[in-house]
Amino acid sequence: MVVGDFPVELDTLVVGAGPGGYVAAIRAAQTGQKVTVVEKGNVGGVCLNVGCIPSKALIEASHKAEHAHGDETLGIKTENVSVDFSKVQEWKGSVVNKLTGGVSGLLKANKVDLVQGEVYFVDKNTVKVMDDKNSQTYTFKHCIIATGSRPIELPSFKYSDRVLDSTGALNLKEIPKKLVVIGGGYVGTELGTAYANFGTEVTILEGLKDILGGFEKNMSALVKKKLKSKGVTIVTEAMAKGVEETKDGVKVSYEANGKEETVDADYVLVTVGRKPNTDELGLEQVGIEMTDKGLINIDDQCRTNVDNIFAIGDIVAGPPLAHKASYEGKVAAEVIGGENSVIDYLAIPAVVFSDPELATVGYNEEEAKEAGYDVAASKFPFAANGRALSLNAGEGFLKLITRKNDGLIIGGQIAGPNASDMVAEVGLAIEAGMTVEDLALTIHAHPTLGEITMEAAEVAMGTPIHITK
Repeated sequence: MVVGDFPVELDTLVVGAGPGGYVAAIRAAQTGQKVTVVEKGNVGGVCLNVGCIPSKALIEASHKAEHAHGDETLGIKTENVSVDFSKVQEWKGSVVNKLTGGVSGLLKANKVDLVQGEVYFVDKNTVKVMDDKNSQTYTFKHCIIATGSRPIELPSFKYSDRVLDSTGALNLKEIPKKLVVIGGGYVGTELGTAYANFGTEVTILEGLKDILGGFEKNMSALVKKKLKSKGVTIVTEAMAKGVEETKDGVKVSYEANGKEETVDADYVLVTVGRKPNTDELGLEQVGIEMTDKGLINIDDQCRTNVDNIFAIGDIVAGPPLAHKASYEGKVAAEVIGGENSVIDYLAIPAVVFSDPELATVGYNEEEAKEAGYDVAASKFPFAANGRALSLNAGEGFLKLITRKNDGLIIGGQIAGPNASDMVAEVGLAIEAGMTVEDLALTIHAHPTLGEITMEAAEVAMGTPIHITK
């Protein structure tokens, strides 16, 4: 860090170099702004370093391990399968390094300056940036805050060597024999599935009536069925009470069905949500308005109540998703650059890399009806698709939500292999104002999973070919 007695003058300051911050910085530079990014950790933020990317790498490795045990249905038998978990972690780290290195290169190529340190606001045009040794004052014309979020820590489950957040669970040095997961949302389900695939005895404790509460029950039911086939124990309406730690493991106490229960494990993973990183920035010095949950209030151009300061990503309202942060980052950068950009998306996709994968975009059937739409829900099963059957993955479905009067596509849900990729076509259809006829008349390659989208559109039109009405 450059240290001096006088402030360093900046044009646009971006606080945080995660999927929102680095994208905002690059787009700002593309509009002609002189941009500086401040990051206290590693470039790429939570997503690239300890979130989206390493978790998907671990999940993929776990699927490879699971498949290595063979499949008697296919006549494949194997013996003496072993996993060198240190090699798994080494490979996962290499994936992270490639991506974070790539982001650093992109920032440099776009002439974005990168400064390491923590930011504290002094006033609406001034920050102090501090590292372990030094402090430097910077002044700026505009600022984009993109500091992301962190896992919520439960008072009775303080993080330690045995009580893990998602970062700790991703970086274990060995495959645990037993793992308790508190929280059956997308993070808990994904990591619980991964370790179950590696042979860990997993117990998921969920406080609500079902896991994956953001998805329809007929979708989460498929995931629960598969988890149970992997030996995972799921306890719903369970209240985690506390944990006793030993050198070799934990004893987790919880209440379910009016009874106090305990379960022993090597580790307990706590995944009960995230909280915005807005509490240590000095935002009160600037008078930035926030909700009681620490989220920053913004308008449809990502501008806060302080006109030269913008906020994006997990620290503003909406789902805490990397792709939402990136979208908002572009909007904020373009507004600062003089363009008339606004947040105007119709739908944000959400994906769980469970087994099978789940994806949703736009309205589901219940939400559409609550919003006053007269809708049809048209479903096509993976079991009627040749590619799905050839993958030995016939469980699942794709459902389109359409307005009855004109066939306009306003939502879609997918449960099945590659749902995370397939949802993009439905999202495009919503954003482009397409009807089911548009999808049905689009020729899809055969044999592919993508045909399922076309087939669901034909169901919506009343002219299905590969299922009966």
